[in-house]
This record gives sequence, structure tokens and C-alpha cells, in this order.
Amino acid sequence: MDADVARFLRHLEHERRLSPRTVVSYGKDLRDLCQFLDEHRGGGEWRWHSVERLDLRSFMGWCGRRKLGRRTIARKVSAIRTFYGFLDLEDRVSPDPTRALRTPKIEKRLPGHASVGDIGIVFARAESRAAENTLRGTRDLVILEILYGSGLRLAEAHGLDLDDFDLVRRQVKVLGKGEKERLVPITGSACVALRRYLPRRLELLARSRAPDASALFLNRSGRRLSRRSIQTLVRGFLNDAATGEGLSTHALRHSFATHLLDAGADLMAVKELLGHVSLSTTQVYTHTSKERLRRVYRSAHPRS
Repeated sequence: MDADVARFLRHLEHERRLSPRTVVSYGKDLRDLCQFLDEHRGGGEWRWHSVERLDLRSFMGWCGRRKLGRRTIARKVSAIRTFYGFLDLEDRVSPDPTRALRTPKIEKRLPGHASVGDIGIVFARAESRAAENTLRGTRDLVILEILYGSGLRLAEAHGLDLDDFDLVRRQVKVLGKGEKERLVPITGSACVALRRYLPRRLELLARSRAPDASALFLNRSGRRLSRRSIQTLVRGFLNDAATGEGLSTHALRHSFATHLLDAGADLMAVKELLGHVSLSTTQVYTHTSKERLRRVYRSAHPRS
């Protein structure tokens, strides 16, 4: 790997504290650029300070010829910009060739979410299973309550420990992106579900040989429940709902934000609850609400 790229990735991991998956993605995008520049400039005879905007435009065309979508190319351009920003801070490049580089225009995707009615179906079925008082039934209900009731990301829910919860204040400490902590409120129904799950969890820990005593969500071996297992169980509940087929685990977070805004919640408050750094990230949920209003108008108004 190029030495500058390797140093940049270490910076992302140790100083910016980005997730391992994000660092891997940056590395792949920059390796693709190195591969292109080797071919484009010939035999590796190039340096980062000698790369020009036209070289990067050619790289975007190269990505297009490889049948990469606009969204993927835009992500690669963003990674290159961040990398050159890092080199610029170290006075390794002048001028920065990415400053006049245009990102491909991509169509904004409105986040998928479940309707209030479908959420009701999901929780009715989860409550029914939890009433059987099994480890799986009570645990799965808590997972749904946390993902939808508090708007957590999958990684945030997966990493929860029992000590993160304060049931008296009805809040949970969440470790979000960039290892930033935030306090998030939890619903009364989540507290009820958690109190029903904890005795089953203790029974499991007592009979497990190598339990993970700190983790909140456990599998039947007493280990922390995997992200894939959480995804599978949530998709199962969503697919059972009337119109929830094809929605991902993240749809519960989208539903949380959309339903809050539909009910009149303040955009800044929703931003803080979601742990977004930028308000523009949260504003996509207002677009979701507006788009739904347009569909209702077009289908219902006699002259639409």
C-alpha cells in the first residue's frame, strides 16, 4: 500500500476514530485510484502532488466504464477529497486538485420506513411472542423497542451493555459514530420489556460456560448477539407486516424519525436524538413526509 494512504488510514482509525468498516471502505477507494494512476500515468511514475484535476476526472470516467453507479463514484470522490484534505494539512500537496472537482449528481433516495399501522402489527406480534416468557421472545421485543423507540443504529444497539441503561431516568448511554457518546431516552414500554427480559437473561448466564456478562443482548450460548442475528430477526418481523416486505433493520430508525416529525417534533430535537452531526442529514426525513403528502394529494384530489 502507498505510504501516504497507509498513514491516512491510520489517521482515520486512531485520530478520527472511524469504524473499521469505514476505514476499509476508504482504503478500497484509494487503492482503486492508485491502480488507475498506475495505468494512466504509466508504471507507477507519479506522486500525489503531481496529480491534477483532469487525472481525477479521468478516474471518474474509468469507474464509469467499469459499470460503477453514480452513487459509488460519488463516494470514491468524497474519499479522495478527504485524503487530499489530509495531505493539504500536512503541506504535502499544493494546490489541492479536488477543490474544483465536481461530484456526479445523484438522485436522492428517500429512506425506507414502515407506516404507523405496520409498526403496530410488528409490535403486536412481538408482544405475543414475548408473552410466552422465553429468552428469545422477551429479548426480541427489547431489540425492537430500542431500535424503533429510541432510533438507534444497528451497531449502537449491538454494542449495548446492561450498565448503559438507567431505568429510573428512562435513558440509555449510546456509543455512536466516531465513538461519540450520547444519552437517549427510552420509552416506558421499552422499560417494561427490559424488566421482563432480564430474568431470562440471568437464567441463561447461570447455565452458560463462557457467558458475556456485560452484553445486553445474548444468544442462546450466552455470547453477545451478532449484528447479523439482529438483522435477521428484525427483517422477519418487518416482512410479516402488511407492507413491510424488503425493509431493512435501519428502516426502524427511519420510521422513528419520520413518525416524530409527522407528529410535529422539532427538527433540531430529532437531530440530537439520532446523533447526527449535520442538520442536513436529518432534513431528508422532512422530504420523506413531503413526498408522502404529494402521493396522497395526487391519488385523492379529483383534479390532481
